[in-house]
This record gives sequence, structure tokens and C-alpha cells, in this order.
Amino acid sequence: MANPYFQNLPDFAYVNRTKDGRSEGDYSLVVNLFKRAKLRDDIYQNVSFFNKYIVQGDDRPDNVAFDVYKDSTLDWVVLMANNIVNVQSEWPMSQADFNTYINDKYDSETTLYSGIHHYKSREVRTTDGTIIIASDEKVGVGQSVSYYDDALGQHVRATDVAIPVTNYEHEDNLNNKKREIFILKPEYLSVVFDDINEIMRYKKGSTQYLSGTLVRGDNIRLYD
Repeated sequence: MANPYFQNLPDFAYVNRTKDGRSEGDYSLVVNLFKRAKLRDDIYQNVSFFNKYIVQGDDRPDNVAFDVYKDSTLDWVVLMANNIVNVQSEWPMSQADFNTYINDKYDSETTLYSGIHHYKSREVRTTDGTIIIASDEKVGVGQSVSYYDDALGQHVRATDVAIPVTNYEHEDNLNNKKREIFILKPEYLSVVFDDINEIMRYKKGSTQYLSGTLVRGDNIRLYD
């Protein structure tokens, strides 16, 4: 099933811009990296095509692709299913990279592990289970809430609502949130492959068109 992403990209005949490239037919064949594939909207927006997946440890997209599809070259399917363009910023960092990142960002261990980034709420419910304040909402320091509890027949005041979140916990939560991704179900791979093949092919009608996999740039010389 091996299907590396760059194998799907068409070619582009680019005019040689060097001083020696003077002849009219002097072109260099390059891969057209500007061609970018994406999932069809009717697939991307339909949750039934996907399974939820948690990225484990230091796993990379190719590790996930092998785990799900038994083919590490389908890492691009994993990324495309989650609309990830920049792996460095949108994929969960490895533990080593995470440690380097937080140590560079914060000037001391005290700031990192004891500094408060924000406060989050603990869940507050009435006796009968009605939620007054949901958990993990951003709140201010010393947040409190008063409400009437029907089951108790009295007003109740909760004062210990705010829970401090350290800078380390905040950064760790952000990185772990990236671990929650969606995986295209294996049975739909053939549909995606067919779509990609169609997207990557050039269409007739342009003066630059040579074939479905090759176009040629205009030969505008920069040198006399």
C-alpha cells in the first residue's frame, strides 16, 4: 500500500535561471511543491469517516500511520485528516523537545513550576446534580459563587472555586491537547487516494500544459 505523499506530486518544468541556461529549451524538472492536497469537505466534515486517536509518548505521524494502516508512508493521511500543515508547532512535542521548549521559555524553575499561569474552576453542583459552574473554565483568583439549592431549601455560597494552574501544567496541557487527533478509517483510504490522484493532475487548457503530470513555465530570460 506504500503511498508516500511526494510521490503524488506532479512535476514542473522550470526555466533555467542561471547564466549558462541560455537556450530556449533549457529547463530543469522540479517537483511542484505548491500543489497541496486536502480531504474533500464531505469527508472532512463527516465524523463517521474518522476514529478518535491519542498520540502516545514520542510517536511521530509515521509511527501513527504504521500503527493504524501498517504503512508509515501514509503519515500524510494522518496529518491531512487533522489539517496539520506545520508539524513542529501543531504536532505534540517529544518529551526532549518539550523540556527544551519550557526551559527556554521560562527563566527559572521557580517561575515554571510555582508561577501561576491562570486559575481554573472546580465543578460546582447543586444537591440534585444541576451544574452551577463547569469544571476547567478559566476564572479569576478567589472566584466564588452563590446559588439557591432547592433540595436544601437554602442559599449556598461556594468560595473555593478557583484552582491554580502553574506554568508547567499549562504548557503540559497544551501539548497533551495536541495528542487528541482524528484518524481516517482504513476502509476510506482508497477514496482519498483516488481524490488525491485527481487533485494532483494538471488540467488541459493552459498553454503551459504538457501532460497530466507536467506543466512548463514561461521562458522569460533574466539575462541578455
